[in-house]
Amino acid sequence: MTLLLAMTGWDYGPWITRFRAAAPDLGIVTPDDRFDSGSIRYVAAWNAPEGQFAMLPNLEVIFSLGAGVDHLLKRDDLPDIPVVRVVNDDLTMRMTEWVVLQVLMHHRQQHAYDAFQRERKWDPLWQPAASAVRVGIMGLGVLGRDAAEKLSLLGFDVAGWSRSPKQIAGIACYSGEDGLKAFLARTDILLVLLPSTPDTAGIINADLLKGLAQDGVMPGRFPALINAGRGALQVEGDILAALDKGILKGASLDVFETEPLPADSPLWSHPLVAITPHIAADSDPQAIADGVAAEIARHERGEALLHTVDRGKGY
Repeated sequence: MTLLLAMTGWDYGPWITRFRAAAPDLGIVTPDDRFDSGSIRYVAAWNAPEGQFAMLPNLEVIFSLGAGVDHLLKRDDLPDIPVVRVVNDDLTMRMTEWVVLQVLMHHRQQHAYDAFQRERKWDPLWQPAASAVRVGIMGLGVLGRDAAEKLSLLGFDVAGWSRSPKQIAGIACYSGEDGLKAFLARTDILLVLLPSTPDTAGIINADLLKGLAQDGVMPGRFPALINAGRGALQVEGDILAALDKGILKGASLDVFETEPLPADSPLWSHPLVAITPHIAADSDPQAIADGVAAEIARHERGEALLHTVDRGKGY
């Protein structure tokens, strides 16, 4: 059995080493190698070269090397075989670490204190308890569920929204178009962890932001937006307009419409925006390779793959 690593913009060398450590008996090739296309049964991909999949007549499974799968589902050459996404504890914990950091930065008013430090200004601010702050999470998959549970343990008033009904102990769950308005109206800090699908494209727009709570315990600091889902979810012009109009009081963004974020983007210099370069869930590459190897082993034993993508839903 042979695995093709098919990536654009990544160094193949370290990934070959990782996969050889994870699966010593697995043949590993790259598009730069000479190989029998009929021998390839598995592909691990991130923005694979155009037309790559159409050249592999015996391909059985495609693995995404990142949490997102939109880079695969939008392809014209995607065959009708299982697509498997990355799900592992390391990735989940790293996302939750970033989420908790951003929520606490907004809650504990760190941006204000950063400004005070630059001004050498000693000015303690009144601080409400976490229980007085309402966090709303859009997207209740593996990442959203873990973030909700951890934030709830810290004392925040957490609710979640998803396309279809979900149940999480201790978390108020809303769903569908009917539940979105009520969900937004009770949200001081909006965390978006939705996948990128045709239904979610541009969902973080002016209308959605206008629906956020304006009656929070800290009206000068909330509502705030945190997006670590995908850049295609957000309309950046609408986010900037909401910040300038006071509809939003702050934003933490890890993903963008265009990546890398262009140097001339006004997001870089906006005083109410915190930017990170798509690293929120920057998982341990060896953990990803180990996960793919484990799924291949399951498939070879005739067992069901664990994390296949529902193409109808887009995740």
